[in-house]
Amino acid sequence: MAFNVRNTNKKYETAVLDHDVLRYKVINIQNLMIPMPDGSRLQANMWIPEDVYLKSLFTVGCVIEYLPYRTDVTILRDSTRHPWFAGGGLASLRIDMRGSCASDGVLKDEYLKQEQDDALAAFDWVVSQPWSNGNIAMFGKSWAGFNGLEIAARQHPALKTIISLMSSDDRYADDIHYRGGCLFASEMAWWGSTMGVLAPRPQDPRLVGEEWRTNWIQRLNSEPMVKTWLEHQTRDSYWKQGSINEDYTQVQIPVLAVGGWRDCYTSAVFRMVANLPNESTCGIIGPWVHEFPEIAEPGPKIGFQQLALKWLRKYLNPEEESSLDLPKLTAYIQHPTSIVDSYTFREGDWVSLNSEPNKSTNLPLFLTQEGTLSRDPCTLKKHVSGVLSHGLFRGTFCPLGFFGDFPADQRYEDSKTTTWDSSAFDDDLCLLGEPIMRLCLSSNKKFANVTVKVEDIYPHNGEIVLISWGQLNMTHRNSDELPEWLEPGRKYDVEVRLDVVGIKIAKGHKLRVAISTCDWPQNWPTPEIPTIEIEKGELVLPLLNRNNQVSSPVFENPTIMKGIPNELVKPYGRSKTVSYDYSSDKWSLVDTHDSGCVKIVDYGELTGTYHGSWNQNNLTIKSDDPLSGFIENKWRYEMGRKADNWDIKLETRTTLHSDRDNFYLTQSLKAFENDDKVFDKVWDYTIKRLFI
Repeated sequence: MAFNVRNTNKKYETAVLDHDVLRYKVINIQNLMIPMPDGSRLQANMWIPEDVYLKSLFTVGCVIEYLPYRTDVTILRDSTRHPWFAGGGLASLRIDMRGSCASDGVLKDEYLKQEQDDALAAFDWVVSQPWSNGNIAMFGKSWAGFNGLEIAARQHPALKTIISLMSSDDRYADDIHYRGGCLFASEMAWWGSTMGVLAPRPQDPRLVGEEWRTNWIQRLNSEPMVKTWLEHQTRDSYWKQGSINEDYTQVQIPVLAVGGWRDCYTSAVFRMVANLPNESTCGIIGPWVHEFPEIAEPGPKIGFQQLALKWLRKYLNPEEESSLDLPKLTAYIQHPTSIVDSYTFREGDWVSLNSEPNKSTNLPLFLTQEGTLSRDPCTLKKHVSGVLSHGLFRGTFCPLGFFGDFPADQRYEDSKTTTWDSSAFDDDLCLLGEPIMRLCLSSNKKFANVTVKVEDIYPHNGEIVLISWGQLNMTHRNSDELPEWLEPGRKYDVEVRLDVVGIKIAKGHKLRVAISTCDWPQNWPTPEIPTIEIEKGELVLPLLNRNNQVSSPVFENPTIMKGIPNELVKPYGRSKTVSYDYSSDKWSLVDTHDSGCVKIVDYGELTGTYHGSWNQNNLTIKSDDPLSGFIENKWRYEMGRKADNWDIKLETRTTLHSDRDNFYLTQSLKAFENDDKVFDKVWDYTIKRLFI
């Protein structure tokens, strides 16, 4: 997570602009310290027109990106984006959250109320500055997309709009901790380990002086975030705080919600477009991974920086006339593409709708006893169980586009599931929206997890491409807040909601539904492997409703600004393997990311600063033993500056396993200054399983 800007696809390269193309000459103010009411300070970098900051010729609106990932790391990407906004006539402010980089304090958890309170105080500081016209916007991806929504719900009068990319409105049901009431095993453990190494990184002594070391020890001693996440296994007040779907009406300003079909948070775009009250709220979904659309793959990329600037100026400079009028939803309908080719580009078409997709426009397909998908309702009596090695070829939940991220050919997986295939389609079928699987079923246990996959079977080579999936912990069938055990043998009507789709199923292709009660490591296995009996099954596919289709916006070509000079000290590396040990009946998934190391060559006080990281995820399980699941996540992080003889290293190891009643979580943290160990601590927790 070094935040390098990847622009390596020569066929679909993003143009890099020099600063002389900007409307205004921009200056960069480094290491601003924004005061908080309690006396703490938040560190920030700002880009602003020179005519505003030095000459006071006019005032400007301010766009803010608010993150915990350190400005001395994200500067590599910040310098390609923030100058564009400033050169277009805004102040562009990148603020480090409390406990991050040179900001005071300790980063204790995600999305705390303190995080929102600090942002509101920063807004007060911004509007008090002589260069401010009193109007503020927020933008950001992932964490900064989440907190933009949460802060918008606090209704600060200066906040006029937000641009939220690859984010969610629901912290419990649509993030990387729990999904469908299931413990999202691989993602929670990995993200907990990630924050275990990122959160305790120290302040920079060049910026804060000798007090950095005292604060560093405080950061190192902070309890692991993952412990809190694992303690809250149901949708309680912990998750409701910050989830704007608790009350959409609190977000009254216009929201531009952006997602990607290869991202993990795209369903939230549909919900926000449908439920946020401001009529100008709209959504854009491209074929992209978890990245900004001007550099994201697979292509086509778009000129998102140009679009974002027009959106921001519309609301930050209301005295100007703006011709920008985006449709309610603009989405890229992907055409069939091989898995290998889909990493770089997806053929397809942009479509726009003047309202949310019509939920009544759908195609129902019914499960049959013979293993087919029928257009006619029917009943069946099908027993479905699972194999614990199912799910190892699912791909990365939150991909950045590296090879090995996307789901593999599902022929590797489907022999471990129960499947139903359609006949070949006589015509193209365009889908846009949320597929839903409705099931009438019973379980032989008081618990059951159900995973449903929808796949496209390619006729020319037999490749089976995953297009959507979802899962449900059956004890959460009525409520994520108040789960209930199943009564073995009793029939239940349930819905499994799958990831939204925007795709063309081409003439001659078939669809497949695959169902299993095991899905490692997407969900933590139930204490025993259940068998469910399905009596009815209806897959509801959302058809593209062309009756409310309007002209799509014409996107400009993708561009970024020329970033600060940097040196690649060590290149990126990635390996991902699945293996089986016959002697122990154990399956292993080992995913290793080496983010390399990058040094800042010329950027004020940060010149010579380097950051690099390496992490490995080891996930093992036996085919028929749900209590054998074991996850180990290891991280190494290095940072420092040779000129100051300042070299910092952090190492974490996080493990998670369980028995029938409890989870066992361990996280260790070691810290080194100039190769001298200064910290070594292990946290061990036993946490009761609650309906999982």
